[in-house]
Amino acid sequence: DSPEIKEEVLRKDDTFLTLLKDVYVESRDPPMRVKNGGGEHLPSKQEEKRLTKLGHLEALDVKKVPKGKISLVEALTLLNNHKLQPQIWTAEKIAAEYSLELKEVNSLLEFFIPFTVHQFPKETKKAITSHEPKKLT
Repeated sequence: DSPEIKEEVLRKDDTFLTLLKDVYVESRDPPMRVKNGGGEHLPSKQEEKRLTKLGHLEALDVKKVPKGKISLVEALTLLNNHKLQPQIWTAEKIAAEYSLELKEVNSLLEFFIPFTVHQFPKETKKAITSHEPKKLT
């Protein structure tokens, strides 16, 4: 805010100006090299997508997935369907229903099995009888 500082900032220094006139900068870009097969990484076409088949679990997952892929909720659903009804939900039907390759579906059904939760009825639980604690002497 002081006028002395403003004046100092706006004042031109002749010695610095003459030194600055002697400076010359030249800039060149390096030559561009084109690699063989440079177009390999470019996307060739738009990826096809399909709507997910989630039923009542629709709010829990994505709405569209690329063809040949499944969402997590779909994977759990198809694994559970196959576990409960393997005659109906065969690998061929799952591959057709979810737009997957048959060998991938076979691998999925072979290596991934959903958990089963077992609850025992209350009658079969054995109660632990309490004993009098031993007194240390």
